[in-house]
Amino acid sequence: MSIEVNNESTVAADEEELARLGRYLLDNLYVHPEAELSIILVDEEAMEKLHIEWMDIPGATDVLSFPMDELRPGVPGRPTPAGVLGDIVLCPQVAAEQAQTAGHSMQEELLLLTTHGVLHLLGYDHAEPEEEKEMFGLQRDLLSSYLGRDAPKETRS
Repeated sequence: MSIEVNNESTVAADEEELARLGRYLLDNLYVHPEAELSIILVDEEAMEKLHIEWMDIPGATDVLSFPMDELRPGVPGRPTPAGVLGDIVLCPQVAAEQAQTAGHSMQEELLLLTTHGVLHLLGYDHAEPEEEKEMFGLQRDLLSSYLGRDAPKETRS
């Protein structure tokens, strides 16, 4: 499994932990061991440019996901095919603001956002109430099991 983490922002973050979480998530969602995932941390200016370009929404956001091979979660004994899962782009500055509001650390917020981004790459969405319930429930369960405790509270930018 190839997980690349690049911190292009000016904010320090635990890149190794983001990679560990990525491996944990992909293992638990039965993604092929040869799948590729990229996690990129960028500053607000770069995130705003991406947010405008891809969503036509001004301002920086917390996380954007860019799926590549449109993989879906596998099942025990039948993982996804090998391929490029895609890119997750995180903005630590937005994550820090959200973490302060939610009462947890920026690193915990980055873990939450990484989990959220991986689920988006695997086809989950939260546009409809039932989709939101499924996605956020799975997000909470996966992150709680990774952390060995309750997951941080979901925040929204």
